Amino acid sequence: MIFTPRLHRLAPALGRALAISLSAVALFAAPALQAGPAAGPDTALPIAPVVFTERVLANGLQVVAAVDRSSPTVAIQVWYHVGSKDDPAGRSGFAHLFEHLMFKSTRYLKNEQFDRLTEDVGGANNAYTSDDVTVYQDVVPANHLETLLWAEAERMSNLSVDDTNFRSERGVVEEEYRQRVLASPYGRFYNGISPSAYRVHPYKRPGIGSIEDLEAATLADVVEFHRNYYRPDNATLVVTGDFDSAQLDAWVDRYFGPIAKPTTPIPRVTVNEPAWPDDRVTRLQGPQVPLPAVALSWLAPPVTHPDTAAWRVTAALLAGGESSRLNQALVYRQRIASEAGFEADLRVGPSLLTAYAIAASGKPLGAITQALTAELRRLAAEPIGAAELAKVKTQLLTQALVKRQTPAGMADALGEAAVLTGKTSRVNQQLADLQAVTAADVRRVLQQTLVGAHSARLEYTAEATAAAGAKK
Repeated sequence: MIFTPRLHRLAPALGRALAISLSAVALFAAPALQAGPAAGPDTALPIAPVVFTERVLANGLQVVAAVDRSSPTVAIQVWYHVGSKDDPAGRSGFAHLFEHLMFKSTRYLKNEQFDRLTEDVGGANNAYTSDDVTVYQDVVPANHLETLLWAEAERMSNLSVDDTNFRSERGVVEEEYRQRVLASPYGRFYNGISPSAYRVHPYKRPGIGSIEDLEAATLADVVEFHRNYYRPDNATLVVTGDFDSAQLDAWVDRYFGPIAKPTTPIPRVTVNEPAWPDDRVTRLQGPQVPLPAVALSWLAPPVTHPDTAAWRVTAALLAGGESSRLNQALVYRQRIASEAGFEADLRVGPSLLTAYAIAASGKPLGAITQALTAELRRLAAEPIGAAELAKVKTQLLTQALVKRQTPAGMADALGEAAVLTGKTSRVNQQLADLQAVTAADVRRVLQQTLVGAHSARLEYTAEATAAAGAKK
């Protein structure tokens, strides 16, 4: 996470080290545990269902709401069904840029007034852009719910898109790129994984974009982007917390109902990613890289696939904390890597599975690549202990249940189910699916998707110095 003038989160292609990935929280959807007998490794814990309402306004806006009176606060989120995959051609990073612009002025709001409406009353606001969605998040005391609903409707329909705001926020985003990608020793590495993996799909464009594409963007591009995607029939409003349902419906109808539904169609990505016909190796260099790094990526099904829960458990077995398999094998036992991880980056379209490692001093990338591959194959072929599997599933379940104890966490869960999977009711199935994952499921998904499948390898090394070049 990079702290800019706005506390902004941009979900990258890989890495909890760089940002919060939407795929890491897509299962955080269950309500509190019911009282019951202690559960063993193979016993599913009873989980009370999330109670929510759902409706669609005449203009196409989807509204999802869940009451929780445990604290006098509310969370308001607006999920726009547009992400970096929808960036215009030659305008990578545009959805991210536009997210910043949404915090500028509207017809009736001054620049940065969202901070005053939230922070000045003890609340908070934030936003993030991922490959598939752009999400705006507010948390405020419950008695400020009406104000925030009006404000979200105001910036949906009356955003002031002018040259001053455009140039200001473009400069902010360009500085964010310099900090996150250019200044970080491994920024280029993590930013380069999607471009080195996807061959056709727009997911190959990094969400943060590039300085060149940002500079090429024009005010006319901004106006067209807002017209195409920031509309009620391309948005999902999620409200959770302490409120009266009838009053919420009345306010939503009052502030969002009058927003017109455009007659033009919403542009959609129709490109698919064909199966990779062969392996591919991309070599990338960066300045002041302390140690070389390598990433291995494979294609995976979308987040709606039945094996989503199995992939989340697999990723946790491989890279979930200090005791995870890759960390123990490559960092502690073999001492071949200083860091190792695995990400199941599950998306609306073709997903990406990535194993990566940063070398230990003096260790060659070839040996690290072999070690990564060997651990993946070992998990795919050998028995998985019941205790190890139960531990990982318990950790994932605990994280999910803790997260959803807040209105913001519950809003995340409902939004992800509604928008990313296309079915809000899946919020009540995801943790049951997680608990049902078996060792055989883990081995099966690895054997089907990774073992013997073509991969994309990214090798990252330091740029040769002038002195080194002279010696050659």
